[in-house]
Amino acid sequence: MFGAYGKARTSSSVTFVSQAALDTGLRQEIGSEKEMVAVRNTRGGISKKSMILNDLTPHVEVDPETYEVRADGMLLTCEPATVLPMAQRYFLF
Repeated sequence: MFGAYGKARTSSSVTFVSQAALDTGLRQEIGSEKEMVAVRNTRGGISKKSMILNDLTPHVEVDPETYEVRADGMLLTCEPATVLPMAQRYFLF
């Protein structure tokens, strides 16, 4: 409840930076009281195979003449959309 008051903010969290930033004294340079930790091994051992429910890597082929898309030899199709909500009347951005 009181984690946002006083020095609790700086003592209860860390900022991840590169090892080079730590070596050059970034914390002192910007005057931060917050703990800074070097990021390590961000990609080591992680790949598509590491994803439990999304680990497939099919061979995808697109026919340049017909634009047919095949994944592992199986033709992929989908019906065109009949309704496009908020596509014409409203502009979000």
